[in-house]
Amino acid sequence: MTGTSDQIRIGVIGIQGRGLLAVNWHQPAGQSVVVAGVDVNESAHAEFKKRFGDSAFVSTDYRRMVERSDIDAVAVTSPDYCHEEHAVAALEAGKHVFCEKPMAITVEGCDRMLDAARRSGKRLMVGFNMRYMNIFRVMKDAVDSGRIGEIKAVWVRHFVGYGGDWYYHDWHASRRNTTSLLLQKASHDLDMIHWITGRYTKRVAAFGSLDFYGGDKPNDLECPNCLEKDTCTEYQAWPHHQSCVFRKEVDVEDNSVVILELEGGIKATYTQCHFTPDYFRNYVFIGTEGRLENLDDGSKVMLMTRNRSKKWKNLGNHHIDVKPAAGSHGGADPLVAKDFIDMILTGKEPVSTTLAGRMSVATGCAAAASMRSGGKVVEVAARPTFAT
Repeated sequence: MTGTSDQIRIGVIGIQGRGLLAVNWHQPAGQSVVVAGVDVNESAHAEFKKRFGDSAFVSTDYRRMVERSDIDAVAVTSPDYCHEEHAVAALEAGKHVFCEKPMAITVEGCDRMLDAARRSGKRLMVGFNMRYMNIFRVMKDAVDSGRIGEIKAVWVRHFVGYGGDWYYHDWHASRRNTTSLLLQKASHDLDMIHWITGRYTKRVAAFGSLDFYGGDKPNDLECPNCLEKDTCTEYQAWPHHQSCVFRKEVDVEDNSVVILELEGGIKATYTQCHFTPDYFRNYVFIGTEGRLENLDDGSKVMLMTRNRSKKWKNLGNHHIDVKPAAGSHGGADPLVAKDFIDMILTGKEPVSTTLAGRMSVATGCAAAASMRSGGKVVEVAARPTFAT
């Protein structure tokens, strides 16, 4: 295996897709090195060895990896419904764990992960990479500095322009795998509402439905074999993402609206739609002294403030520039990876916390429950007493 005794040796469960985050940990001359990878798709193993070295351990069974004594930490980047099982097993085996969002697909799963971390004495981190993006850091700094006063309202709109490609051609489209896209996709947005306001959600009411995807197509129908592939706007040739988006088993909503009441009486709304033509996240924070909003190109944040001598002063030309950053996900991924290593080596609390991961899932689960019960108000599960 690669690495020295003073390096954090990392194994990855789920080496495709989000597992590519691991390239940020592979620093043979630095503080961390990737030494092992697990994926049920054996065809991915050769590429993993090519990227991280022929000596890297690979397997289709995660248990073979977590039992190894030459691995210090495990990155869980497997599908959402596997997070709880994989993270708990790694923690109980004495490994530090990085878990991609959402933390789990149930509140109970999150709490079992928190308890496993507490009992093992190992560190657990949830990968909310949007906390590390410059645009959202700029917005949080503006709020924390008091520039818009005390926040009273938050409006978030998520236009998921690639919803079909990313979420309805594969396992994401089934409730048994995700609970709801209010966990999988909205977990980032719910966390941003919590992080920037500094408050967690207390209760929610939600409405949603399948307004575009789903239907009566066979569950085993795949795009390349479809007689309508030449005319279907949702045709997809991406390997492992080719299931028909109009198949019968699709049961996660593609259009949803959530009303949230946060601690401190803050009112928030969140909307998500998966069949819009564009991709954009729009955040608006309204305080007692002004309003903050991100612009659609990600380069600026608009700030408007009240004028006490007049009713309103609209500073429409007052923009806060957002510096570009190198690296995937708007420069966030290298910072996420570094925060995980710093947490292990120095005990530094990461920007992305486990409690944040748990409360995002708890809010998403409550919203899904409300949405599927006609929009009744649902209380968000209180944080466990041992969580920080």
